[in-house]
Amino acid sequence: MLRVADYFADSDTGRARRANEDAFYAHAPVFAVADGMGGAQAGEVASRTVVDRLRRGLPDGGSPEERLALLAEEANDLIHRKAAEDEQRAGMGTTLTAAYVDEDAVSFGHVGDSRAYLFRDDKLQQLTNDHSLVGEMVRRGKLTAEQAEEHPQRSIITRALGPEPVVEVDHMTTFARDGDLFLLCSDGLHGLVPDEEIVDIAAKTPVLSEACARLIDRANAHGGRDNITAVLVRIEAGEEPPKRMRTRTRQ
Repeated sequence: MLRVADYFADSDTGRARRANEDAFYAHAPVFAVADGMGGAQAGEVASRTVVDRLRRGLPDGGSPEERLALLAEEANDLIHRKAAEDEQRAGMGTTLTAAYVDEDAVSFGHVGDSRAYLFRDDKLQQLTNDHSLVGEMVRRGKLTAEQAEEHPQRSIITRALGPEPVVEVDHMTTFARDGDLFLLCSDGLHGLVPDEEIVDIAAKTPVLSEACARLIDRANAHGGRDNITAVLVRIEAGEEPPKRMRTRTRQ
């Protein structure tokens, strides 16, 4: 049986934005990152609507990934209705990358271009697909991953919670192992910090609070052009509850 051994979450406004429209949820066994979009603070409303829905717990019935997908659909409906009630919030939306840690696997629900990664055996694996214009072009072979990082339209997402009354939610499950480290993050981190730097930090920084701080610092060192949010979750064999639960939001 596996359990959450430790986790840490942090969010930073970055160097270019005045407000932080990212939000996170970190209460074992559920973890999530949401990156809001929309003017007049609407993005902040959208991302926090998802977190508020997560606080009420996952829907009953079905597998963990099905429950995460259903929660995302419910959050989509909430955000879409809020936007319809206030013209200043029209078109607002948010990404969502959420994880549920079960006894031997981790399940995900995903919409948008926030990401989930697995760090195992000193290798980093991206678990989610970006629902973005450049992400679609990479999957079709029209862009390389390197070209996508510098593309002028890299910030355009093709799927989010809120803009449409119905949303398609990716959901998947991956078997976990003792020692696995999972990273959920907004594009303010993965869009600026190369994979090799993430690997170096994950491999050399066992204390998750320090690893999270280093990841955010590297994103800011690379320009900090967007809000930056990271959730780190370490898995190990055992039946005890998590050793620590610490989160922080830096403005």
